[in-house]
Amino acid sequence: METVAAAQLQHAPSGTQWTIRSGGQQAVIVEVGGGVRAFSAGGRDVVAGYEEQEHAVGCAGQVLAPWPNRIRDGQYAFEGEHQQLPLTEPERHNAIHGLVNWARWTAVDVAADRVTVEHDLVPQPGYRWPLRLRTTWSVSDAGLRADHEVTNTGATAAPFGLATHPYVLVPGVPVDDLTLRVPAQSRVLVDMRLLPIGGAKVAGTEYDFLEGRRLGATVLDTAFGDVDTNADGGSQVDVTAPDGRGVTVWADAAFSWWQVYSSDTLPADRLRKALAIEPMTCPPDAFRSGRDLVILEPGTTWRGSWGIRAI
Repeated sequence: METVAAAQLQHAPSGTQWTIRSGGQQAVIVEVGGGVRAFSAGGRDVVAGYEEQEHAVGCAGQVLAPWPNRIRDGQYAFEGEHQQLPLTEPERHNAIHGLVNWARWTAVDVAADRVTVEHDLVPQPGYRWPLRLRTTWSVSDAGLRADHEVTNTGATAAPFGLATHPYVLVPGVPVDDLTLRVPAQSRVLVDMRLLPIGGAKVAGTEYDFLEGRRLGATVLDTAFGDVDTNADGGSQVDVTAPDGRGVTVWADAAFSWWQVYSSDTLPADRLRKALAIEPMTCPPDAFRSGRDLVILEPGTTWRGSWGIRAI
């Protein structure tokens, strides 16, 4: 008789898989991390994901909460209390990408074109607030959409931020040949540990993608701010190939930062093969700086939406 342990060993590293479809749109959502493993439109890959028997390489498709990016030394203070998080990026002595990207999420609603997954984050050393995170992933003619809700289920206010980590690509087109448009007026300056040390305007520099330009050999692992918004308060980043094919990543007003990463530190088979276009609610190290940090009062819910569509 098969043991429970043996059965667990046969599971995909990313856990249960939910495939959602609508017309020519198809996505695979996973239990571990509650994120997106694959997304295609009309049979064309739109994101560079990972195989069922792989881990999420480079945090591909993961939800990053209750903070995005990095916290210096994993240390911060909130309401007068010092907190120490585990150093999940030990080589740089940082806490990175939150606490839920390797946790198991539970499906609470499943349909042909959507799935809602939920995770209860328990209070723990370094982050003592309970949160209920819920994401509804859906596909339609408009592409892939993620609707996030995060509720503070505790008795005291909680610091919070969220980002996601999709890698987008145009099949057959090298990253260097893609035209990138980022509607941001400034970028975060970082030190050797990729932690903020200041800010700079992008106009006229190699980081100026306001009008869109070919990426070329530019190396990016960059947080962009002072975003030019649409009429609805949201914004979008566009990636376009010379033949007109491309990808748009859009986000609503809940996300006021974009991180763009050109995959230069990934394994050789993924090196500069795709661009991570990450909508963020706050910049790196926001638990220490307080910049655009969300304060979730007890019983309140934060909501934000973003999505990807093929051009």
